[in-house]
Amino acid sequence: MLISLSEIMSAKDRVEHILAPIEMDEIVFDDNSYVFAQKSPVNLTITNLGNKKVLIEGSAKLSLIIFCSRCLKELEYPMDISVCKEIDFELTEEERAKDLDEANYIIGYNLDVDILIKGEIIIGLPMSLLCSDKCKGLCMNCGINLNENSCDCDNTVLDPRMSAIRDIFNNFKEV
Repeated sequence: MLISLSEIMSAKDRVEHILAPIEMDEIVFDDNSYVFAQKSPVNLTITNLGNKKVLIEGSAKLSLIIFCSRCLKELEYPMDISVCKEIDFELTEEERAKDLDEANYIIGYNLDVDILIKGEIIIGLPMSLLCSDKCKGLCMNCGINLNENSCDCDNTVLDPRMSAIRDIFNNFKEV
């Protein structure tokens, strides 16, 4: 959703409260797609600070569908998003983008709520998420979920540093 900031910037100390819906259905980041399970509208407060500066404050509650890092079970990951950004319109768009160190969610005098929220979600994503502390993961050979079933695969993990010695023994094995 695009919100025009030009009207807010017309009067100093003007404050606008906006309930902006999140229009995207999923977030694509690092070749992974995260689908929203729930999303509430973003409660925004935009304040004109004067001298072509605007303060953007907002919050939203949402949850994403994320997969367990070991067994790939589907999990719902709740997030509370909180945003507080000060935008200086005396700077050029390039200078603002450099200052923000992220995707530029200000286009001209418009605020793109989806880009703003997407950046905050990406920052809040966990590096890895487990369905439980005791998750056994998937079998390396057959791919079965070890939390639900067991398999008869040989899961002996050999030390790769010993591969040269193993090759010597395999070459001189008597048949």
